[in-house]
Amino acid sequence: MKQDIKDKDDVKLLIDEFYKRLTRDKEMDHIFNEVDKIDWQHHLPIICAFWESTLFGKMAYVGNPMDAHFKLNQKIKLTAAHFNFWKLCFVETVEDYFEGEVANEAKKRAISIADLMFYKIQNYHEAPSVKTKKDNQ
Repeated sequence: MKQDIKDKDDVKLLIDEFYKRLTRDKEMDHIFNEVDKIDWQHHLPIICAFWESTLFGKMAYVGNPMDAHFKLNQKIKLTAAHFNFWKLCFVETVEDYFEGEVANEAKKRAISIADLMFYKIQNYHEAPSVKTKKDNQ
């Protein structure tokens, strides 16, 4: 029987297995390893800290995930298909390893975070605080 996500070690297992699954896809592997050139030894602990903060309210994460995704979107257009595949892989990974209240919350939050991130990326230049060169002329 599967157990719920209960601690930092479970979060690490989830994130490690999720990114293995995600990067088995040729296009996602291209985005992470060729376009963004992720340093996995640096990146994975940051993502684990983000999810530990998100799921358990611990102040383990310091950073701005939106900024990183805005920058990535400047390198390669992130599409709804990318975000939908990300969500599918995350949910499947949670379901393969865990079940319970925190596992369900992880799936809900992942979907919500991905949807909000996609919305913000698509509407970045519409935000009142964003000025482009064209706007300043």
